[in-house]
Parts: sequence; structure tokens; C-alpha cells
Amino acid sequence: MQIAIDGPASAGKSTIAKLLAKQMHYIYLDTGAMYRAVTWWALKQHLPLNDEQQILQSLGTEPIEFVPAADGQHVRMFGTDITTAIRSEEVTNNVSQVSALPGVRAEMTKRQRQIAAGQNIVMDGRDIGTTVLPQAAVKIFMVASVAERAKRRFKDNAEKGITVPLATLAQEIAERDYKDSHRAQSPLKKAADAVEIDTTHLTIPQVVDAIVAVINEKKQHMAK
Repeated sequence: MQIAIDGPASAGKSTIAKLLAKQMHYIYLDTGAMYRAVTWWALKQHLPLNDEQQILQSLGTEPIEFVPAADGQHVRMFGTDITTAIRSEEVTNNVSQVSALPGVRAEMTKRQRQIAAGQNIVMDGRDIGTTVLPQAAVKIFMVASVAERAKRRFKDNAEKGITVPLATLAQEIAERDYKDSHRAQSPLKKAADAVEIDTTHLTIPQVVDAIVAVINEKKQHMAK
């Protein structure tokens, strides 16, 4: 079974997807981390962020690895643990530009489909249900208010020692929403058959329970 979870920045997709995958004993793939990894590499190599040819040539066939660890899944690339680096403000504010490049999206989509093939998987991102796994059995579209998402990002940053004003985060999130939903290649949008869940006033366990209910209903329907 393939479970696709989409939604805007800081809607809680990754947190929920990780917990869901653990509870269901499924593989978890954070597609956003893949685009962040490419962005981190482009920035590190001082490549023009609008030049997909240079970025793809520099990336080559280098794998973006997801390594299980005691404190959660780590991300590695070119022999470096980039788990923390890809969450920096610089990467966060530039990933929309890099992820909008058609060639980069095509390469990442190919890799994501290869990982998902033949496995029970939970995958989260912006275009999983519409582009990457359009045949996914369960599609969830998570939303939350900009104010709530800014609060969540502020809390996450504080735990990592990153200090960015709440108002700045809200502005950045709103701008990223616009970029992600208006890009030409695989824009952020709700799949026609996705179930929308507004997480603004829900706890994490409540969101997980809501999705599990959708999955169980789908399994019952498939068993008939």
C-alpha cells in the first residue's frame, strides 16, 4: 500500500508521516529532504540556483541516503551527514526555487518512484498524490493556518537554537505557499481523490488517528 501525504510548508506532514509509518510498520520517505539536499549541495558548490543543468551535472548519480538512527532518520550525501544542514534558513528560503526546476523534479520523482516500487510506503511532500504516486491507495492533504504553521516552525527552530522572529517566519511561509502553488512544474495542489485534514486545532495523535481511520476504511473497501 502506498500512502501519499501532501500539504504546504509546516503543516506537520513529516512529523505525522514518520509516526504513521512507524505505527503501520511501513517505509517512510521524506521527499522534501531530497529537494533540500539538492539545494544544500547547490549552495555549497556556489551554483546558480536557476541553472538546472549545472545542478544536475554536479549532483550526478550521487544517492541521497536515508539512514536509520536512534534519534530518527538521518540524511547523508557525498559522505556527509546533512540532517541538520538541510534545515538551515538559507536552505529553507531557497528550496522552492530549486525544487521548481523541471529537471530536478524529474530526477527526484524518478528516484522516489524507484524507492516506492513494491513496498508499503508512506511518502510526504507537495506533489506525491498528484505526480509522484498518482495511483496511491490513500491520499491525504494536510492544511493549517499560516499563523499556526509559523508557531510550529518557531518552536522547532528554538529547539535547534535557531532564532528567527515569528512574524518573519509567517511571511516566509506565506511566500513559500505562493511559490509552491504557482510553480509551473508539479505545483502544490490537492489531488481530486485526497482527503483533506485541517490540523490547525488538532494534536499530533489526533491527526495520526484520523489518517489511520482513512487507511482502515480504504482497506475494508479494497477487501470487498
